[in-house]
Amino acid sequence: MKKILFIINRKAGTDREKRLEDAIGRHLPANQYAVEITHLQYLGHGADLAKEAVNNQVDIVVAVGGDGSINEIAQGLVGSNTAMAILPLGSGNGLARALKIPLDVNKALQLIVADKQRAIDVGYANEHLFLSNAGVGFDALIAEQFKHTRKRGLMGYARLVLKSFSSYNPEAYDITIDGKKLDEKAFLLTVANGNQFGYEFKLAPSANVFDGKLDLCIMPPVRFYHLLPVSIYSLLGNIDKTRFMKHFTGKEITISSQSLQFLQVDGDAVPLTGNGMVRLKVLPEAIKVVVNE
Repeated sequence: MKKILFIINRKAGTDREKRLEDAIGRHLPANQYAVEITHLQYLGHGADLAKEAVNNQVDIVVAVGGDGSINEIAQGLVGSNTAMAILPLGSGNGLARALKIPLDVNKALQLIVADKQRAIDVGYANEHLFLSNAGVGFDALIAEQFKHTRKRGLMGYARLVLKSFSSYNPEAYDITIDGKKLDEKAFLLTVANGNQFGYEFKLAPSANVFDGKLDLCIMPPVRFYHLLPVSIYSLLGNIDKTRFMKHFTGKEITISSQSLQFLQVDGDAVPLTGNGMVRLKVLPEAIKVVVNE
């Protein structure tokens, strides 16, 4: 009998959670699956629960939530035989969109029943794992501010962007990508593993979690009136073909700057260690994921 553990980020609300548990019962009946449901209780709990599941030889750990909780759960599954499945209940849902996992709960549960698995790459920015992207530019500043705001979702994010844009000074960065040196002044400096930033925004439309590479996305300083075309090109998935984006690929990237202050991974601000330097690397085929294929 297949052992499946659901780890739920409890921001969903009790009514929605009851519907979710009913749906789990319908798709994964007790006579065919050994299902357990648990909840995130504290920061880092997802990684602890996932490691425990690996030790208990659970077949699939289902991350129920957004990119932040999925990242946390993935940390405990790297290099194991326990697969991760995703029920995307966040706002951006970057990894789920990149993997074409349905945002509809019932359809996502059907994928778990079908159980087609494929190993995806993960990235590390210093010691921090990322599945979709990591950044040190304007996006990292917004992630730091977003951490302290109550207004979540795309509108809350957009409000912070508009509020902070005029006072942000793009930095000069020293970059090395697989030994090649670059000196760039950048508004956005993002390293992508997957093609999704969340909400269907794509800074690296050709990035792929299966290709063993990271995509370096450098957006030069932009004016306020460029934000609209930049957003449109990102949504259309062709920003890498415009003057708003320089694009490189590699396996090992270092970024340094005298004024490096913030780091985001998968949209969440994390502590910046490394004395003004971020080292990014890819770990190919690191986690087995239930995919839509």
